[in-house]
Amino acid sequence: MVMSVPKYVLVSLLASTILWSAGAANSAPASSVTSPVRAGEAAPQLTDSHPCPDISGFTCSTLRVPLDHSGHEDGHLDLQVATADNTDAPRGTLLVLTGGPGQPGVAFVNRLRVVLAPVLDEYRLVMLDQRGTGANALVCPQLQEQLGASDLFVPTPDAVRECATIVGEDRRFYSTADTVADLDLLRRALGVDAWVIDGISYGTYVAERYAIRNPHAVSRLVLDSVVPHDGVEPFVTAPMRATGRVLRDVCAARLCPGDPAEDLATVIGMRDDGSDILNAITIWEFVSSDYIFIPEILHAAAQGDMAELDSLIAAIREGVQASPSELSQGLHASTLCGDGDWPWGSAAAKLAGREDDLARAATKLDPSEVWPFDIETAVGNGILQTCLLWPPTKVANPPHRQQLPDVPTLLLGGERDLSTPIEWLRQEANVAPGAEVVIVSDATHSVQTRATDDSARRAVDEFLTAQRLVPPRGL
Repeated sequence: MVMSVPKYVLVSLLASTILWSAGAANSAPASSVTSPVRAGEAAPQLTDSHPCPDISGFTCSTLRVPLDHSGHEDGHLDLQVATADNTDAPRGTLLVLTGGPGQPGVAFVNRLRVVLAPVLDEYRLVMLDQRGTGANALVCPQLQEQLGASDLFVPTPDAVRECATIVGEDRRFYSTADTVADLDLLRRALGVDAWVIDGISYGTYVAERYAIRNPHAVSRLVLDSVVPHDGVEPFVTAPMRATGRVLRDVCAARLCPGDPAEDLATVIGMRDDGSDILNAITIWEFVSSDYIFIPEILHAAAQGDMAELDSLIAAIREGVQASPSELSQGLHASTLCGDGDWPWGSAAAKLAGREDDLARAATKLDPSEVWPFDIETAVGNGILQTCLLWPPTKVANPPHRQQLPDVPTLLLGGERDLSTPIEWLRQEANVAPGAEVVIVSDATHSVQTRATDDSARRAVDEFLTAQRLVPPRGL
């Protein structure tokens, strides 16, 4: 008999954990947008500066950025910024980027200042609400209600279409590249020649794209729970494959009723909601790095008892509810669909023919690429299905694939992370010259904030304060 999943545990724990590390499991190549300096143009400034409410020692300000960095369209956005008051920090500025896309930054200053406390006498901590998040969140009621803080639940077509209509033509201004251009305006407003960037989850992707676009402006990079800089292929095959590896690793450390990967493969063959199952298992990492209950639930389901699996999926739906200001699904869709390199081409592709293109691309997948899931799960994942319906959106052309600039880089990952599996970290390490790698064996997503093992946090402290870098380790 399977132990019943306590819904109250899920709901209460997810409310305090999932929103910090909301995934970026499907980020795609960003466009090469920049905000040029024009003759006679005023330098960017932080305005309306005042002590941050409930964040002692920090000043909150507004950074006004153009809606359209190309200058072809009028309009602006006012982004909220929090800066530590130690303006004379000897090692300069440390910018921390949160995840999503869709998550704000300012709300997490108090949490990050605790995590980074050992280095904050040396650095001035800066965080911001990226465009489309926080007070400027893109609000899509149906999509928000259906997805909450999830990446992979499948929304209804009506919810996707409603969101695209609400955001309207402005959706073309919410790519990762637009955020990258915003960040350089922030750097200039702070009067900083170069800064250190610490990105977490989707924040790693923003940091990577910023460093490629502005290599002169980055002195060091910390990438925690890594998304590859050239994006993630739309079928999310790496997280699916990693699920079997992670569950087997868990069961090597404790007694499980069977082979969880084989049980999962059996269950997937019996059902038609693989994306929901992948999503549920992935989100469970925020509850338990040991994935408590999951092997038992899968074993029971493989024997034909689906009650606990159905209960888990239903509980996940309830537990990941989030407001747009906590994680904007409107921004999430606008960014991912706009940035993406999809089976039908770019975001500008006509809706007609997309399904045929997707079907043709799926025929090229080998079942081994997605096992213990199946090709139907790959085709039916929530992000892919959302972007299949997203209206044609013309954004700037994505850049050619590039490696990271030759700046000191520290990559961090949890070996049991399914949101951003370590396969992605290793992929990025191959294009990060001289990178140091730290993998925490029993950790999941966002090792700086969530791992019980403090080796990653110590590595960050040493990396940011050492006079020289230590040799790479952990690959």
